[in-house]
Amino acid sequence: MRPVRGKRIVAILAAGGLTLAAAACGNAPEETPSANGSASAAAAYKACMVTDTGGIDDKSFNAAAWAGLQAAKTEASNVDPKYVSSSSEADYEPGLRSFVTQKCNFILAVGGLMGGATEKVAKESTGSQFGIVDSASTGSNVYPMQFATHQAAFLAGYLAAGYSKSGKVGTYGGMKIGPVTIFMDGFADGVAYFNQKKGKTVQVLGWDKAKQNGTFADSFIDQNKGKTITQTLVSQGADVILPVAGGTGLGTAQVAKDSAGKVSVIWVDQDGCKSAAQYCDVFLSTVVKNVEEAVKEAVVKGAKGETLSPTPGYVGTLENNGVSLAPFNQFDSKVDATLKTELDQLKKDIIAGTVKVESASAPK
Repeated sequence: MRPVRGKRIVAILAAGGLTLAAAACGNAPEETPSANGSASAAAAYKACMVTDTGGIDDKSFNAAAWAGLQAAKTEASNVDPKYVSSSSEADYEPGLRSFVTQKCNFILAVGGLMGGATEKVAKESTGSQFGIVDSASTGSNVYPMQFATHQAAFLAGYLAAGYSKSGKVGTYGGMKIGPVTIFMDGFADGVAYFNQKKGKTVQVLGWDKAKQNGTFADSFIDQNKGKTITQTLVSQGADVILPVAGGTGLGTAQVAKDSAGKVSVIWVDQDGCKSAAQYCDVFLSTVVKNVEEAVKEAVVKGAKGETLSPTPGYVGTLENNGVSLAPFNQFDSKVDATLKTELDQLKKDIIAGTVKVESASAPK
């Protein structure tokens, strides 16, 4: 999840409990000679990733990016993936620089919060190829991967409004940055569109699109903060909640699990029933951001010697399946058939442009 193209957003992240992975900073590892005496890594395409603070086990966008690197290896056998986790913002630049030192062929920054660090290190290291998830290009050697998540979140808002029994739904973010608020914009507009079509008055708690103001955890890893925010939203009447907060959102899933079916969750990034299967019974659906496929395609192209152009880079939409609304999984029988049909048509209308979906944070 993370800045709006054309802008650098600098945020201070509280240091989390994650430590640097073994593949991280420091000297480049010694290459092991192969049987014929040549260096085994000579033909390897080193794809190296620096995570945001959530780490690769965040069940969200960091995990999806790492899955993309691993998936690339199945299509290009010379791909050699590795990563380092960031405990705080201070780890971004050292992590990126360590991979420059290790002569990685592709250095991936995960999340728009890394935009400033990526721009700085990329300018210093013009001979290295960088990539970044959730940010506009910050240089001729930086390949951007961005996502029109407001399109899929619009569908999620319509779904939430149609499924809610209380007439109130909620959302909150990990931090107030473009790659987060774009979800919240789409969600709020989807609810508004449902109200317009059905003559209903379903309320959205936690986000005011017009004022661009709402509720934020200021963390992508604090599950307890997620629980507290969710309990507040539930106490205000929300029975469907969209947390756009990485691992923090697992706190929301736990509150829903403890509610005995009264509260359901719409997850983000990776299909929650796959990434956090223990909570599948509370995931109504997921606003999928296909980071895995975008990263895989970029790495495979690079491994095959193709040019990774910063313009236009990659933009995931409903049309190219870069974003989507996941299956209802265990909720499939609980979602009204008419609502399913309306969602199918709404997706077609958004792709056709007959229904306009807008966000100040949308890819330009």
